[in-house]
Amino acid sequence: MALDPHVSTALDTSGEGALGARGKLTPQAPLAPLVWFKSGGAAEWLFEPKDLADLQDFLRQLDPAVPVMALGLGSNMIVRDGGVPGVVVRLGKAFAQVRRLDEVTLECGGGASGILVSSTARDAGIAGVEFLRSIPGTVGGFVRMNGGAYGGEVKDILVDCDVVLRSGELVTLDNADLGYTYRHSQLPEGAIVVAARFKGRSGEPAAIQAEMDRISASREASQPLRSKTGGSTFKNPQGHKAWELVDRAGCRGLTLGGAQVSEKHTNFLINTGAATSAEIEALGEDVRRRVKDISGVELEWEIQRVGTK
Repeated sequence: MALDPHVSTALDTSGEGALGARGKLTPQAPLAPLVWFKSGGAAEWLFEPKDLADLQDFLRQLDPAVPVMALGLGSNMIVRDGGVPGVVVRLGKAFAQVRRLDEVTLECGGGASGILVSSTARDAGIAGVEFLRSIPGTVGGFVRMNGGAYGGEVKDILVDCDVVLRSGELVTLDNADLGYTYRHSQLPEGAIVVAARFKGRSGEPAAIQAEMDRISASREASQPLRSKTGGSTFKNPQGHKAWELVDRAGCRGLTLGGAQVSEKHTNFLINTGAATSAEIEALGEDVRRRVKDISGVELEWEIQRVGTK
């Protein structure tokens, strides 16, 4: 993907000091190493801000026409082979802190992992957030996608969140402002979640750890965690389980090039080695067609597909 001259004009191609940025700015940054599928093209620009002020300043000075996308752990994403135009923002350690605000509330940076959040909650005796242990992502992604598993969803624990808008403005949005539905929010386009407050309930650390262990064991037994995958591929349709529909359509183990439907859990796609993102996405579309033909149900992608083909 050639650098867009419209973007390049606004950015210093040395990657240092561009738009006054104090963080790291990299042109043509490969994204495959940063996503779970280990496939796909490069980011036209990858920006890793030094801190909140750096992120705000960068976005304020960036041409409003340049698209911006946040990237967490890359677990629920297909980056297409043509790469991602504009700027991909990846939050680092400065955004990964978690601390207790009161007896039942945590303040979490947008780059904090589900494992860190749930472990901090355990140590603080805060129950109700154990399910985050099972979601391979960061707080920013959880808030955006209403992440959920094992009976819990972010909408059940979110108090509010701090968001940097595309303009660079920092705003706080309440739970109700996000219009949560199943695996979806109305977070503004181009907005980046930099912090969130989660409220649980009082609990015993030992009991919380036991629940986290139960969730971990269940995931290990049922999901292809050792594979190059992207997590749950399709949303569960109303009244159905996606994996059962995929299985009923005869797609268990189905392959296309280097991509495969997991034999262990049929709602997971796998890169068996050197699959392209095009192969992974095409296999997913083939599964959708087969399910529609057999069950009459149209599966919706849960995995984000970003960039150009």
